[in-house]
Amino acid sequence: MAETRGVLLPAYVLADESGSMAPYEGDLSDGLDSLCEGLRAEPMVAAKLRLAVLGFSDDVQVRLAVADMRHETSLPKIEIRGLTSYEAAFEDLLTRIPADVRWLRSEGYKVHRPVVFFLSDGQPTDKGAWRQPHGRLTDRAKTPTAPNIVACGIGDARASTMVEVATRPEFAFVAKPGTDIGQAVAEFFHALTASLVASGHALGSGVPELVVNRPDQFSMAIDEVG
Repeated sequence: MAETRGVLLPAYVLADESGSMAPYEGDLSDGLDSLCEGLRAEPMVAAKLRLAVLGFSDDVQVRLAVADMRHETSLPKIEIRGLTSYEAAFEDLLTRIPADVRWLRSEGYKVHRPVVFFLSDGQPTDKGAWRQPHGRLTDRAKTPTAPNIVACGIGDARASTMVEVATRPEFAFVAKPGTDIGQAVAEFFHALTASLVASGHALGSGVPELVVNRPDQFSMAIDEVG
């Protein structure tokens, strides 16, 4: 078990791949590329992170399994398809995250509470069915590896829904009215990269914490709900 007994932060990018994202497929791919390159440029930070990229629509497709970005050479590829099933997304994480944490621990690592960065441009097409798996996923009594969830809404995604998805009100954001969606996608990935770099530095200090940066051109969703 080489390179053991470090502390890792598993980070999941959960990106909406539904049909309405088709005009922004290039922006999604560019954002993912910049994220991967940004982590590769910070090897001391990347050593403390494990990144996964998941695309969701009718189901969840793995675009990048939990990876050490210092050694990962492939780039995740987005595939636009289907509807916007939040239920599928959270059902997947209910099994995926505990399994990933078990695997990382078996490799000799200590594992910090995982974080999920959720990006959607629309309302869930499964209506309210997603709330049950989401509730189980975020209940630390039922799911000890329950992640922190940062939710970012663009396009038709409602602020109230992002507040429900996020595990803390200050982790929910929506693009400001009139913001170009392609630009909003880019800002999401820029903020995500900065958040992971800052969180990685914090893990290496004596005070580990999750750092979440608000993307430019986004507002706190809780401020938009009222």
